[in-house]
Amino acid sequence: METKQVKAFGTEASTQPLKEMIIERRATTAHDVEIEILFCGICHSDLHQVKNDFGGAIYPIVPGHEIVGRVTAIGNHVTKFNVGDLAGVGCIVDSCRTCNPCKDGFEQFCEEGATFSFNSIDQTYGGHTFGGYSESIVTDEKYVLNIPKTLDLASAAPLLCAGITVYSPLNHWKIGKGSKVGILGIGGLGHVAIKIAKAMGAFVTVFTTSQLKVEDAKRLGADDAVLSSDPEQMKKYLGKLNFILDTVSAKHDVNIYLNQLTVDGSMVLVGLPPEPLSIVAFNVIKGRRSFAGSNIGGIAETQEMLDFCAKHNIAADIELINIQDINTAYTRLEKGDVHYRFVIDMASLKK
Repeated sequence: METKQVKAFGTEASTQPLKEMIIERRATTAHDVEIEILFCGICHSDLHQVKNDFGGAIYPIVPGHEIVGRVTAIGNHVTKFNVGDLAGVGCIVDSCRTCNPCKDGFEQFCEEGATFSFNSIDQTYGGHTFGGYSESIVTDEKYVLNIPKTLDLASAAPLLCAGITVYSPLNHWKIGKGSKVGILGIGGLGHVAIKIAKAMGAFVTVFTTSQLKVEDAKRLGADDAVLSSDPEQMKKYLGKLNFILDTVSAKHDVNIYLNQLTVDGSMVLVGLPPEPLSIVAFNVIKGRRSFAGSNIGGIAETQEMLDFCAKHNIAADIELINIQDINTAYTRLEKGDVHYRFVIDMASLKK
C-alpha cells in the first residue's frame, strides 16, 4: 500500500511531552477523502489517552478527533465530496458495517469494535490510527462529515465530539419544547449542552460547584443556575426536572441529582468518572426514575447535529492556540483552566 509522510504532533510514551514527529498516512484509495486539517479541537479524552489513563494505549500517539478541514483529494468512487469542500472527521473512522448497530446507524456501538480516529487498531489497513494533530488525514467517505458553510470552522471543531456527545442523548430522550432539563457541569461538554438544549426548546437549569460558572451560565443561555454545594439552592428543583445530562468526569454523588427528577425522569451520564458511582436504590425506585449512559453518536446523527447547530448558530466557546503550545494547554486542561474548549490552529504546524 502506498503511503505518504505527514508532519504531526504526538508522543512516544505516557511520560513524555508532545512533540513534532513524522507519521505515515495511506495514499487515497477508491473510497477515500483526503483532508487538509485546518483546526483540531482538544478533548479531555486526548489527555487521558496520552497519559494511558484507561490502559491499552498504543505509542506513538497522535491525538485529535475533532477535525475540520478542506478536501484536497478524493478517490475514484467518492460521490459525496469534491476537492475544495469543507469536511470534518469525528471520533469514528471505520466500523464493521455489517452488524446490527452499524446497519442501524449506531457505528459507535459496532459489535466488532469501531475504529477510532486515533490510538485504534486499523482493521482494514493495518497498524494503528493517528489523529488530527497533523497536517492531513485520509478517511473513507462514509465516515466524513459535511461542515456547513455558515459555521465558524474553529468553533465548529469541538462539535465533532463534544457536540454529538450531548446532542445524541438530548435527541434520543426527545427533549423539546416544554422539557425541563438539568445540565450537570459546565465544561467542554456542558457549555455546548446548554446551547443545544435551549435550541430544542427546553427550560435549562445548570448545576455547578463553581460560583463563577453560576454567573456564566446565563450568558451561555441557561434559564437558571444552581450552586450544587448549597443545600438550600438544591431544594428549588426537587422532583421537577424531566431530564438531567451529567457531564462530570470526576467522582460525584449522583443521588442528590436523581432526586431532582420527576416521575419517569431520566439522568444520563456522558462524563467518564474514573471510579464507580454508587446509586441508592430508593432514588431510582421512587418515581420510576432511570439512570442511563450515552456515548457519542453515529455518523448520520453527527451530520444531523452539525446541521442543527448551523441552523441555530451554535458553536463552542474556544481558546485558539498554536500547536507549539500544546503541552501548556494540556497542563491547563488537567486543572480545568479552559473556557471552554482548546482548539489548535493547524496552520501553526507549518511554521
